Amino acid sequence: MMARKLNKQSKLNQISATGNLLLNMLFVFITIVCIAPVILVLAISFTSEEAIRHAGYSFIPREFSTAAYDYVLKAGDAIWRAYGVSIFVTVIGTLLSLAVICMYAYPLSRSSFRARGFFSFLAYFTMIFGGGLVPWIMVYTRLFKISNTIWILIFPYLMNAWFVMIMRTFYKTTVPESIIESARIDGAGEFRTFLVIVLPLSKAGLATIGLFCTLVYWNDWYLPLMFVTERKFFNIQYLMYQTLVSIQYLTSGSAQFSEAAVVLANLPTESARMAIAIISIGPIVLAYPFFRRYFIKGLTIGAVKG
Repeated sequence: MMARKLNKQSKLNQISATGNLLLNMLFVFITIVCIAPVILVLAISFTSEEAIRHAGYSFIPREFSTAAYDYVLKAGDAIWRAYGVSIFVTVIGTLLSLAVICMYAYPLSRSSFRARGFFSFLAYFTMIFGGGLVPWIMVYTRLFKISNTIWILIFPYLMNAWFVMIMRTFYKTTVPESIIESARIDGAGEFRTFLVIVLPLSKAGLATIGLFCTLVYWNDWYLPLMFVTERKFFNIQYLMYQTLVSIQYLTSGSAQFSEAAVVLANLPTESARMAIAIISIGPIVLAYPFFRRYFIKGLTIGAVKG
């Protein structure tokens, strides 16, 4: 009797062949919608400027050209230096940000921490109210005095109240209190419990927040714009931003001169914009498989067995 009930329930939970086909078609369509813009940008970046002006955008380059990449890569060593700055800032910033966020969120998830309401209020308050641009700049230039250093690209993004709330919720729903109580009975302190028990059970949350932090640091161009004047501390996003601004300036203000008109005729404006996008997103694409692997592994960890 029990076997019949289980067999009937499993049949009810199964997806029909038609439903499975429709779901697969839907996912294929979503995949194409996500990948198509990237393919289009890549194709345009390898298309000559003259072909773009006459025929417009196309998924297949009508006239293959690497002029856009030649123009963008003329910066030479500046490109590789900017890549090094971006990689260093992204890796170190993500690790430090994860440490700050996880250590701040863990006490907030513990019911035994009496001051959790006060510290939760501090996090909530920064999400609703901000000090403004001028005090923010004064803190980093006058108080900390880290402008025009590599650390100005890291410190402003170390703490994120929204990520703290996500990790706090993840701790409360994933890490059972019984495991923490068992560790306390066995003589483990709070710090050891956090490192040995809580963090291994929170790999899914760590991978998610780590991916968010990685995207924040890699895509940032605002901090160099506000705090950095020395070119050796420019990251790749800000260097590409300066290149794009230079192209826009040349195409808008210099066309009235005859000599400049000849230069502008051969200047890869549209294809250079797309080449900048491809160069900027290149390394960050490699981060997704890394975080995905740990994310899936973290989903299978953490359960209280009786």
